[in-house]
Amino acid sequence: MEKKLSPLTLEAYQQDVERAMRFFLSALPGTLDTERLSTLEKPIFSRWLAWEMNQTFAKNPKTSKESIKRSQARRLSSLRSFFKWFEHEKKLSNSAIFRLRGPRLNRSLPRPLSEKEALSAPTEIACREKNPELVLRDIALFSLLYGAGLRISEAINLNIGQIRTLKNTLRIIGKGNKERLVPLLPEVIKPLEEYLKVRDPLNGLDKDSAFFVGARGGRLQPAIAQKAMREWRREAGLPESATPHALRHSFATHLLSNGADLRVIQELLGHASLASTQIYTLVDEKSLLETWKKCHPKAS
Repeated sequence: MEKKLSPLTLEAYQQDVERAMRFFLSALPGTLDTERLSTLEKPIFSRWLAWEMNQTFAKNPKTSKESIKRSQARRLSSLRSFFKWFEHEKKLSNSAIFRLRGPRLNRSLPRPLSEKEALSAPTEIACREKNPELVLRDIALFSLLYGAGLRISEAINLNIGQIRTLKNTLRIIGKGNKERLVPLLPEVIKPLEEYLKVRDPLNGLDKDSAFFVGARGGRLQPAIAQKAMREWRREAGLPESATPHALRHSFATHLLSNGADLRVIQELLGHASLASTQIYTLVDEKSLLETWKKCHPKAS
């Protein structure tokens, strides 16, 4: 509640903590009560992380080192969060978990599509569908991802009522239940309205009904949209980084390269921290080079 974490994050943290407790129970003699938790030392936490790494390798020997490091970092974060709560609620502390050094992660840069690829993506992805209603659905969905910078989860969680009363902005509930207003261009509104005509022709559906639906009528699943874009990128010869989320990266990168303020992009994306948005300045090499040429005294 305090951190406004998503249900999926909470579930992942809970699973991590439960796994850690099971390991401590199996690795240490006797019971594991609150007093003992406060006396666990750094070596047992190191053994736990090593055990988690071995478990990951056992399940999938082809798992990349970077993927394992990210899993380790999340598990360490989960357990540290638990011990912070433990100290706050039980008045017992354990500093050893905070002295444990986590894995060093390589910070990967977002890989946006080119403007031409992003603009053509909605229609090129949708044309693979045979059902005319699904064609309109995909055009609307992928136009929204690029035109408004939404996460795929934010888009598929939209309801009929939100589109039925659509004007020039869309109210989005993002990560951690944070709310933001997203302005919409006419080029984004039009495909949404076109799909609404076939999705709810008589205006009779409940306002809380899903706007984007699958072939069987239920709320569209992210995997379906991901599969559609995966098939398109293979035909188009694009890299594996061309995912639905890459359209959100493209939205931010193209805004930045065309002069948008970083703070504005932060608000549009719904980032809690400007640091999350600043990564797009590293992607925008063209703008960086132009600024250097313009401002540096030695640039010709």
